[in-house]
Amino acid sequence: MTRRQCTGEYKIKPIKKAVRKLLGYPYRARIPKDIFVEQWVGISTDEFHRAKDSDVKYMRNRHPLIDMNWSRGDCVKYLTSLGLADTPKSSCLGCPFHGNAQWRHIRDTSPEEWTDVVAFDAAIRQGNARANATGNRLLGQAFLHRSRVPLDQAPIDHVTAAEWAALQPQLGEEQVDVAELEQGVSDGCSPWACRGGVEPVQDDFGLAS
Repeated sequence: MTRRQCTGEYKIKPIKKAVRKLLGYPYRARIPKDIFVEQWVGISTDEFHRAKDSDVKYMRNRHPLIDMNWSRGDCVKYLTSLGLADTPKSSCLGCPFHGNAQWRHIRDTSPEEWTDVVAFDAAIRQGNARANATGNRLLGQAFLHRSRVPLDQAPIDHVTAAEWAALQPQLGEEQVDVAELEQGVSDGCSPWACRGGVEPVQDDFGLAS
């Protein structure tokens, strides 16, 4: 796993930009202390340790699920009562924490999105272009699927025990959790609760997110 910037670049920065626009204070404009938005973040009691305050004064986080003492199970029950039992976990389209079932769902239900993620997987093979230009080249190659083969060739339909046994040396002798392999990691995913942790991000005035 390399250093990821998706949370900061694709989630946190755009959200802050949109909030500033809503408040009427675009980039570089100082926002008065008494001007702010209240942002509701859907972190349940299962992940209470991920509930954090905002790093900027113009955004104040609230965690309504924790306030109501709702777990992930409570959320599922509520959605089921509304006839929304099949609501999927939120995640980025090209998230490297997807399990095989999630990759299959994209491939089988949205050909356009599948083409997009296959192209994205190919584009990251040599690492970040800016890092390469500054001499910080990626050691090896980057892939979205943990089998470390191109996504359109990855064994997302079925992986035999023998195949995974053969992959173990490549994976650093770690034990692969079969449930995680199929369903993806169990943690939630949002700008303030990314499955793999949140990398520090600089806001408009150099404050770390």
